[in-house]
Amino acid sequence: MKIKLLAKTVVLFVLTLCFSCGDEVVVKPGAKLRLEYQQSTYDTLNLDCPFSFEKNRDAVISEKSSCNINLSYPRMKATVYLTYREVKDGNLRALLRDAQKLTYDHTGKADEIFEQPRVDSINKVYGMFYMINGDAATQSQFYVTDSLRHFVTGSLYFETKPNFDSIYPAAVYVRDDIRRMMETISWR
Repeated sequence: MKIKLLAKTVVLFVLTLCFSCGDEVVVKPGAKLRLEYQQSTYDTLNLDCPFSFEKNRDAVISEKSSCNINLSYPRMKATVYLTYREVKDGNLRALLRDAQKLTYDHTGKADEIFEQPRVDSINKVYGMFYMINGDAATQSQFYVTDSLRHFVTGSLYFETKPNFDSIYPAAVYVRDDIRRMMETISWR
């Protein structure tokens, strides 16, 4: 009788072991906040400047001196700083060099920098859009010019310590707005 009871216990123990084993336990990463932003709507920005472009309605404008403009995104704590320079006395090469140097000064902290050229020969808009991935101070930079009279540069900064994983959704959102600015800019 003891042998039967012992055999039943062993069989029950073995069955319990067999059926209790399932897939391996996988440790999942902690949940992250999912940031979603509403669809962008745009209006043409007409200031007393030698250029105009379409800007996101949610961006708040503050014009500085000499057509230098800040486009703030209060919900994201982000700002796009636009600087206008007149092309004169052969300074185009220096303006281009400065814009490119400003971007590549971030290579120490950037994981990668993507370049996206802009060529619109019909409207005479030429430029470059830089997407900077990583924990750099800026997430995007760009410049546009007509190569004769006008030169505009822009930089995106967030009011926080750079942490690319955290600000990525906001950076993508504002990058789309920057592309729209570059695609719609027109010279006067």
